[in-house]
Amino acid sequence: MTALPVFIDIEASGFGHESYPIEIGVAFSDGSQYSSLIKPAPHWQYWDPQAEVLHGIDRQRLLCDGVSAARVTSELNECLAGQTVYSDAWVVDKPWLDQLFRAGNQDPHFWLSPVELILSEAQLSSWRATRAVLLQTYQGRLHRAGPDALLNQLTWQALHLAA
Repeated sequence: MTALPVFIDIEASGFGHESYPIEIGVAFSDGSQYSSLIKPAPHWQYWDPQAEVLHGIDRQRLLCDGVSAARVTSELNECLAGQTVYSDAWVVDKPWLDQLFRAGNQDPHFWLSPVELILSEAQLSSWRATRAVLLQTYQGRLHRAGPDALLNQLTWQALHLAA
């Protein structure tokens, strides 16, 4: 069987261009996971209450329990060095990842790629339906970065087993 691709997911302070990353999660090929809350950089002020309701993380928790962008980016570089990592929402995850690395004063040592690049057209058209079926028995909390990254990896796996 083909090795599982590494998936990443990012939760953010909102849905628009002023938002910033607040949590990052990775599902590794070996089944292990990484997840971290991110302490807002001083200039990251935008907060959307609707996003808070969705992911269940308030700004005060980030200020108390979040990890600095420098530490998070160092940890990501250490565990993902040289790898390609996939996102089901590349169009929003890429800018948030770039923003995180700028705040951490580092460059990523891995590549972020859209999941569409590792799916056939048939698999891509079945992504949402397959994910919905998996959600019926999924135990992770949705809209949290770690569980969402794992769900995306499980969706990819289900599509490849069905092929």
